[in-house]
Amino acid sequence: MKDGPDIARIASLIGEPARANILAALMAGRALTARECAAEACVAASTASAHLNQLVEARLLVVEVQGRHRYYRIAGADVAEAVEALMGLAARIGSTRSRPGPRDPAMRKARYCYDHLAGEVATALHAKLIADGLLVAAADGLAVSATGRARFVAQGIDLAELEARPRPLCRSCLDWSERRPHLAGSLGAAIAQLAVKRGWCRREAGTRAVTFAPGGAKALLALADGTSAAAGPKSARG
Repeated sequence: MKDGPDIARIASLIGEPARANILAALMAGRALTARECAAEACVAASTASAHLNQLVEARLLVVEVQGRHRYYRIAGADVAEAVEALMGLAARIGSTRSRPGPRDPAMRKARYCYDHLAGEVATALHAKLIADGLLVAAADGLAVSATGRARFVAQGIDLAELEARPRPLCRSCLDWSERRPHLAGSLGAAIAQLAVKRGWCRREAGTRAVTFAPGGAKALLALADGTSAAAGPKSARG
């Protein structure tokens, strides 16, 4: 008898193609109905229901009932991080489709990856946060420097509250379209929320894509250098 967690069962659940497609679709952070999951997985509704029941039973997904509808979402940040890590691993070892990452240029520019930003702009921000010394190397990956703490707190991000959560504060994650890391963890999620709240960008309905307002990407990147551009545009209409 082997000791420790049974990773084979979880791996087999995630590795089945239809279930993998469902999990990838739910990485947008939004809940989907069984019919929508079936469309994402390219399977019949009855087949999707069987897959969804297995994912819920394994606590990889949770289901919420509202009226006649049942909505499925990823069970938590740890599940999303595992799926995201597999996406990054697939990109690193070359297990991709005919071209890496999403085909839609808008998705490659910026998209939501569960609850944080990914894509071209997000990887540029990650690089700038490190280059400007807001994030520094640590034994377990990344840490926020003293300069970074002052900068993020000044922008209204409550680091103490984020650090009290069981989720890692900041984590580099290989972006599977850019092949460079973007920022995940609770800090990555907080920055994404800040960007939407300030009108730097908006989420597009029915997709993971994110559209930046004129000057919005510049405002996001200005978080790293503390310039006045971090005030950003008033809306994300562009």
